[in-house]
Amino acid sequence: MGSLSVQCSNERPSTYSARERSTVFADRWLLARAGLALVLANARYWTTVAPKVRVELARWSARAMQIEDPDLRAHALHTLEGEGFAAEVAATLATLTPHAHRAVAVRGIVALEVMYDYLDGLTERPAPDPIANGRLLFEAFTDALDPSADLQEDYYRHCSFSADGGYLRVLARTVKDALVCLPASKALAPAMLQAAARCAEAEVLTHAAAFTDTSEVERWARATASGSGLEWREYLAGAASSVLAVHALIALAGDERTTVEHAAPIDAVYLALGALSTMLDSVVDYEEDAENGTLAYIRHYGEDRSMIGDRMVDLARAAARRAHDAPRSVYHLMTLAGVAAYFTSAPSATGDFAWPVTSRLESELRPLITPTLAVMRTWRRAKRLRAHGGRR
Repeated sequence: MGSLSVQCSNERPSTYSARERSTVFADRWLLARAGLALVLANARYWTTVAPKVRVELARWSARAMQIEDPDLRAHALHTLEGEGFAAEVAATLATLTPHAHRAVAVRGIVALEVMYDYLDGLTERPAPDPIANGRLLFEAFTDALDPSADLQEDYYRHCSFSADGGYLRVLARTVKDALVCLPASKALAPAMLQAAARCAEAEVLTHAAAFTDTSEVERWARATASGSGLEWREYLAGAASSVLAVHALIALAGDERTTVEHAAPIDAVYLALGALSTMLDSVVDYEEDAENGTLAYIRHYGEDRSMIGDRMVDLARAAARRAHDAPRSVYHLMTLAGVAAYFTSAPSATGDFAWPVTSRLESELRPLITPTLAVMRTWRRAKRLRAHGGRR
């Protein structure tokens, strides 16, 4: 692979001196505010968000049971069972939403995440024309965020199956109806749609590469990364996770103080956070992915863990600086800590491939990450104990 300086434009990704790093990650006042934000977010999540998420996931499981096609039904139920936690995590962003609109924001975020995970799995399947099929399926995803879309498209037209009992369309309609009820959704709609379109194209081209080659997805990433401040490989990873940016925008759309000027800074924060999340996921799952032949984002770097570690640190710094400059900055810094802590606390993070990268990132993010990392490790231990208890 090329060196770290490989770019798709003349713009070089942001780099930080030791002094700049200490300003972002070791500012005591900033850390105190981030710690308070973590406490408040946890209180809001467990009392007003988590119960609503459970209700919404149960609703979608019941709706998935009505899917006529047995293959699609099995896929939808398997996705809800295996990826339901992703919706719980996404809904943590609703702690940013004022209480009056929080329940509606949760409904929209959960429906969007369930739809994203459902489409993600469908577009991984072989198709005569995987790009045309993927784009049409993901049109439901973008239509859900497009105020002018009427949801009348036959999204399964290029598939060998289509009898989903209206499941995909109902997911999209739920997102659309939730957005109508959020006071700032009109101001943020263009940014939501742009992030969703970026996410859809990255997902489709990446999955199609498993059946064709990687040249088209690389060309797209190089062409569109210009101006993002990210190197094309990180941009690709962030684009594929841009559902995270849409979730953040939905959460902030519930706050009537949010304006159109807030959209670009928020999108920039979560583009970098999405890149970090996707790449960390790829690092900690490296051995498993290599075993089952899954194409992972980290393959674009070969096996140079020093390079990967450098890029992870740069991404964390970029995300921190963007968060610092965005509205509601401490909440985004808290999310950065949460993303990093979730992956670096995973059992596979101590594997031979992952450990040099995850340990370096942990060290870079201290002390910002310290309280969240302690919470994540406690949560994982409790989860293991419950699992062992359930097998007795």
